[in-house]
Amino acid sequence: MNWQEPKTPTEIRSFLGLAGYYRRFIENFSRIAAPLTSLTKKKVKFVWGPKQQESFDILKQKLSNAPVLTLPEGKVIAYASRQLKVHEKNYTTHDLELGAVVFALKLWRHYLYGIKFVIYSDHKSLQHLFNQKELNMRQRHWMETLNDYDCEIRYHPGKANVVADALSRKERVKPIRINAKSIEVKNNLIERLLAAQREAVLEANYPKEKLGVTEEQLTLSKDGILQLNGRIWVPIYGGLRDVLLQEAHSSKYSVHPGADKMYQDLKANYWWIGLKKSVAAYVAKCLTCAQVKAEHQKPSGLLQQPELPEWKWECVTMDFITKLPKTRKGNDTIWVIVDRLTKSAHFLPIKETYSSDMLA
Repeated sequence: MNWQEPKTPTEIRSFLGLAGYYRRFIENFSRIAAPLTSLTKKKVKFVWGPKQQESFDILKQKLSNAPVLTLPEGKVIAYASRQLKVHEKNYTTHDLELGAVVFALKLWRHYLYGIKFVIYSDHKSLQHLFNQKELNMRQRHWMETLNDYDCEIRYHPGKANVVADALSRKERVKPIRINAKSIEVKNNLIERLLAAQREAVLEANYPKEKLGVTEEQLTLSKDGILQLNGRIWVPIYGGLRDVLLQEAHSSKYSVHPGADKMYQDLKANYWWIGLKKSVAAYVAKCLTCAQVKAEHQKPSGLLQQPELPEWKWECVTMDFITKLPKTRKGNDTIWVIVDRLTKSAHFLPIKETYSSDMLA
């Protein structure tokens, strides 16, 4: 398939939408697609890495080599899987296995309801489920679902199902963590900061700088840089503010964050009077953001939510339904009046020729 690697979360959703249509014929679909699904979540930075590339390539290969659909005869005709929700990760093994059975029953209800069938599970205790006397609330709820079906649960040893057993017990390699603070960035930023701060503290430049704090409130770091509460003071001199704004928004290491996200990132390490205002102005002038990013705010104009009234019939809305067949009295229009607080409505028959003075 000539499907290029997704560049945005929207493109990932588009690809997963296509692949998800055929998920019944792709074994372990949820596990394969997990690295891609994680990039579509909110507040997750879009970073395309080896795991995402591998997941993308595997799904393309699976889609282009779909299994031949045949009559059952002991062969797999469909797969089903999904990722665990946050609260489900705390379930016991017994509940996870039982939950998987219930998930399959709900998914293929249109095939299984009304017929007798056998469920094979590698969790031995499930075969005695219908004879258990003590069940928790979650298990009782699932038992109500199971009682709707004519099914029998049988034990199938995991070792007999060598493929699934090997995959489920495969050891996951722990990723190597790298502390970003240990990376040494070789540039002249420190020298430029020192030079700019020395120029800013000159008595002649005080009126222009507008520190907003006294010089005693500033502290010296190990590099001799003036800081305020652990954040580096960036003077107006030296053009360093523009450098930092460009680095935080438009460099190859950033992804054009919004004003709020960019402000929080810069505020953690840097400080100057009007930092938030500078960030907002820089983002507003970014041509790339203006061309690519969608508008998420309410449309300007009159399309705003009006205030709720305090009393019934204090504020009403009205509309007219016209061009209706005439009644015996010659009425051809319905005047609809709705109270905004109680939503109670009145429907009055009138003539389309009535003026506003007559209606008042």
